[in-house]
Amino acid sequence: MVLLEFPPSPILKEFVRTFRIVDFVFSTNQIIPYKPYPPKPEHCLSFYPRDTETVTYAASGKTESKLKTVVFGQQTEVTHRYVGRDFLVFQVVFRPGALFRLTGIPSYELNNSYLNAEAIFPYAIREVNLRLQEAKNYTEMVNIVESFLVGLLTKKVKPSHGLDIITNQILSQLTVVDIDWLAQESCLSTRQFERKFLERMGVSAKYYNSLIRFENAFRMKNKHPHLDWLTIAVQCGYYDYQHLSKTYQKLTLKSPTEFHLMDLNSPERAFGQADTY
Repeated sequence: MVLLEFPPSPILKEFVRTFRIVDFVFSTNQIIPYKPYPPKPEHCLSFYPRDTETVTYAASGKTESKLKTVVFGQQTEVTHRYVGRDFLVFQVVFRPGALFRLTGIPSYELNNSYLNAEAIFPYAIREVNLRLQEAKNYTEMVNIVESFLVGLLTKKVKPSHGLDIITNQILSQLTVVDIDWLAQESCLSTRQFERKFLERMGVSAKYYNSLIRFENAFRMKNKHPHLDWLTIAVQCGYYDYQHLSKTYQKLTLKSPTEFHLMDLNSPERAFGQADTY
């Protein structure tokens, strides 16, 4: 089992946060668990060169499957992801605002979506998957996808905005940042900021801030399972455990302990992998 991340080349740093590769091969007698995937503050483009995955939305019950290339908009509910036995996903995790800049599609139209990427990026994307199948190693895969993305930059791309820059900065914050301050730093009124934020990120700035703080807590518990929930809550900017628990209930429909017990049965855990994707 492989779970790796690669930084983008300098020409793509403005658009790509990271390249994420997850590679599983299950034996024929292994039972493949599903992956409970919580909402995260990210938009992604995913390639499936081998087996694909089936995605079920936990709250709505919607199911999507058998797509070789997928655009994920901002997710606001848990998805259960069922992978194939010979599974490889190459995921492009975009920087805030980058998917909107590349496509011109208001991001709120892509929320909770699992869309065929060929409908959004019709040129050469199918060939990219074929080349990924034949790639000799992960570095070659990165080069193939980077070449495709650089090609997108030669087409009409929407300009960057100060809002994109400030949103990139708050991704590394452990605590919630004041919305009025974000608007001021983006050279916008609060109302303008909220409107543009929704267009570029798909959700409100307040909700996006909540996702960042939740993901910090989620990752901290995975990296440091010995930490108690109160310690994690305080370190991630929550008032107390109850505040953290309410966020988990809102985003996952589970308590912190219940959701992490589900995560302990994820595919990567079957291979003894401590990190989660």
